[in-house]
Amino acid sequence: MEFEALVRGRRSIRGYKPDPVPREIVEEIIEVAKGAPSSMNTQPWYLHVVTGEPLDKIRKGNTERMLAGIKPERDFPTKEAYEGIHRQRQIEIAVQLFAAMGIARDDKEKRTDWVMRGFRQFDAPVSIVLTYDKILEPAAISQFDLGAVSYGICLAAWERGLGTVINGQGVMQSAVVREHANIPDDQNILTCIAMGYPNEEFSANGVKSRRAASEDFVTYVGFD
Repeated sequence: MEFEALVRGRRSIRGYKPDPVPREIVEEIIEVAKGAPSSMNTQPWYLHVVTGEPLDKIRKGNTERMLAGIKPERDFPTKEAYEGIHRQRQIEIAVQLFAAMGIARDDKEKRTDWVMRGFRQFDAPVSIVLTYDKILEPAAISQFDLGAVSYGICLAAWERGLGTVINGQGVMQSAVVREHANIPDDQNILTCIAMGYPNEEFSANGVKSRRAASEDFVTYVGFD
């Protein structure tokens, strides 16, 4: 696939077929994605690929703890809520998704179920949990590097007919993820990527988030 077509065609997938993803394909995807750039060639990422019963246990633990009102437990400080333009963009994609799924504004049951899908890692057959060494904290640069490899995973997966969505909700209960994904205590969990074959009948999969006009965020200095 041509690179520009790949980038423009990719979209986040939130509904998956139950079909398992062969390990060989995941290995191919990672082999491509690990070519991502990193600060001073540090390659600070660890990828924990989880499927089957361990992933089901993560889903169950995440769901039970969130429904019980247990506060999210992350391995690094995060902003609790977006504000301003960032909040507006968050709302915009939520409106698009709820419209596609036919979820009314006052339908609390369906809205809650949608939120819980995130904690279940969207019921995808594979989850890739991204971590980095705790000794790298404060780890803004390393987290940036993990973002680069994440995008590489998403593009390489899409080229192979697999869908993904980068999903912070799936690791908001770090202790649960750490236990069932066998993640060492000396690594911090950053995020996860849900992966699987897209369910084309799942309405939200047709949603592609809109991007801001380039003039809203790009400045040019020194050009004629």
